[in-house]
Amino acid sequence: MQATRLAIPEVVLFTPKFFGDERGFFFESFNQAAFEEATGIKRTFVQDNHSKSQRGVLRGLHYQLDPMAQGKLVRVVQGEVFDVAVDIRKNSPTFGQWVGEILSAENRKQLWVPEGFAHGFVTLSDTAEFLYKTTNTYAPSHERSIAWNDPDLAIDWRFEGVPLLSGKDQQAPLFKDVDVF
Repeated sequence: MQATRLAIPEVVLFTPKFFGDERGFFFESFNQAAFEEATGIKRTFVQDNHSKSQRGVLRGLHYQLDPMAQGKLVRVVQGEVFDVAVDIRKNSPTFGQWVGEILSAENRKQLWVPEGFAHGFVTLSDTAEFLYKTTNTYAPSHERSIAWNDPDLAIDWRFEGVPLLSGKDQQAPLFKDVDVF
């Protein structure tokens, strides 16, 4: 598995070794030792989530506050999304900056989004199935969100038109008004 640190070095893109022939394919989608070596951290994943979204659905930007903060290892098993991580650690040199990657069933890439980052994605294909491992369980009382179109973040979502949002995401506050790490 190849690991690439992005412009915000705590966010790591994983590209698996893929083996395919006329019978089908095989790849290792997760390896704890490789993850720890690439990230330099030990994390236990406690929950797996699976969502399906249609074209134009934007989910995010979501995060959980301490002590229920979640790291997420995300991937797409059907379709394609543009996936974004925003640094919300107020003492970080990259505070308020974002990185984004195309994740798809075809490229099989995975993105590590550590605790202290808001996360979101927009579906670029007709549908997409999105899987992610989390380092903490869902805790509604610690859950927060940031407006996807916050002008201070200026995220280029690589999507034209108006995205489909949940009611919660439609009412998400601006970055300057949220609790951060």
